[in-house]
Amino acid sequence: MDILVIMCAGAVVGRLLVPASVKRVNELFQTCCTALLIFAMGISLGAQDDFLSNLGVFGAQSLVFCLLPTVCSVILVYLLTNWLMGDGRPDPSAGAHPGATGGIARRIRAVVHEEGFAIMAFIALALGILSGLAAPSFAPFALLSDHSTLVLWLLMFSVGISVGLRRGLISSIREHHVKTLVIPFGVVVGSIAGGALAAVALGYGLREGMGVASGLGWYSLAGVTIEGMAGAQLGAIAFLSSLMRELISFFCIPWIARHLNYYACIAAGAATSEDTTLPMMIRYTDERTVVFSLVNGIICSTCVPFLLALFFG
Repeated sequence: MDILVIMCAGAVVGRLLVPASVKRVNELFQTCCTALLIFAMGISLGAQDDFLSNLGVFGAQSLVFCLLPTVCSVILVYLLTNWLMGDGRPDPSAGAHPGATGGIARRIRAVVHEEGFAIMAFIALALGILSGLAAPSFAPFALLSDHSTLVLWLLMFSVGISVGLRRGLISSIREHHVKTLVIPFGVVVGSIAGGALAAVALGYGLREGMGVASGLGWYSLAGVTIEGMAGAQLGAIAFLSSLMRELISFFCIPWIARHLNYYACIAAGAATSEDTTLPMMIRYTDERTVVFSLVNGIICSTCVPFLLALFFG
């Protein structure tokens, strides 16, 4: 909730105090914050004592429990939002998305630019993991990890400024009102359906499969909670599958934004769409979708404990 408050404060500042001429500077600041947050996430992952050993345990099953819920939720959100909320992308004539207008050369440059950001994200993540493995107690790394929330707050304030600079955004969101709940509904239902399919494919019970998928990318909670409720094996699978979903979403969001719609990008990140994967939403979608992404993340994160209790309680 604090993230939403900070973003709203930034929106007010952007609306009332910030001139449109600083938009490019604000976008550069967002890119720097994004790189720092991804690097900090890598440090946190690499610093976990059992990170490498967990990667080799139940890896294939975890991948199945990652891919099927993610694909099902993306497809369901895409279908629902196309039906109830429209395409989910701005008018191409508005130029809000890189490469939406212009000739072939411009489109190629836009794609290269987008993939360049994804490559930057991957490099930042890889460097963060290596740093966490090699020197987790190194003072600057520890300082960044301990204060990554502050960086996230700065990023959210900057995103709020972008929202405030976009005229007519709030009225557009107000127009959809209750329809914003379509996205978290599709994420939760699609993920649970994908978990059921994974359970059938791998020989687990339906409740177990749906419960594992109910982590919705929140690996830190899903792993330890399910381990306590259903044992170490399912706990490890829940941890790895949710972790994989978070990581894979970084690199599939650009493709989804280009080939499906912006709302479907939110489904890939699930509960992480309000924080960890939000930088990718900022980069590849628009300010309105970022707001929907925050709402979806808050709702999905709230649902996770209840869903885990429902399936394993």
